[in-house]
Amino acid sequence: MSQLKVRRLPPITRVSSNAHATRVVIVENHQLVSESLSLLLDGQKDMEVVGSATSVAEAAALPRQLAPDVVVMDFHLDDGTGRDAAIAMRHSFPNARFVFLSRDDSDGARLAAVEAGASAYLHKSSPASEVIAAVRQVGRGISLITPAMVALLVSHGKDREHTRESLSAREREVLQLMADGVGTRRIAQQLGISYSTVRTHVRSIGHKLGVRSMVNAVVTARDLELVN
Repeated sequence: MSQLKVRRLPPITRVSSNAHATRVVIVENHQLVSESLSLLLDGQKDMEVVGSATSVAEAAALPRQLAPDVVVMDFHLDDGTGRDAAIAMRHSFPNARFVFLSRDDSDGARLAAVEAGASAYLHKSSPASEVIAAVRQVGRGISLITPAMVALLVSHGKDREHTRESLSAREREVLQLMADGVGTRRIAQQLGISYSTVRTHVRSIGHKLGVRSMVNAVVTARDLELVN
């Protein structure tokens, strides 16, 4: 049986027909999502989708003539992140504002988006009405990311770095194996250390994370993005 081949469509660019509409560019590597967003936003009387790209490279190469007001951006792209794409696009579109739309709801992704100049960060499970409203507000120059939100993200980032730095290299190895579902005795075998040494590492990890069980240690580590 022959394999089904998926054909990537080239980046979309077009000349605007509505001088008063908010000009939108979509950067999304999933074609179905990109097309759905295009239909959704282009269907609004005050919006017009004038271009699209599927990667950081394509986004950076979009023609200056597009002059988007708003870029709707996925955070994870095939050749990098939305942060990379936003920074690259700034050279061609210095006045563009960015709405990130991603499944990644982590503080790390949000902080990276903010550092790239995001005006909004939405989860992909958000209702269509919320996405439309966000693009509309951002197009009017309204940022949906408040200073309090930025301060909280920065604080969480510092807490995460402090905790990561407090763990030794061996403790991080043990913690990752715990997160992978490997048992204590198996961890000892894989790392070539004694069972009692692993138990010592587990107790130390629990103390540094402020938890009392391996399960809670893994949950906390995932929340802090210390493990994959």
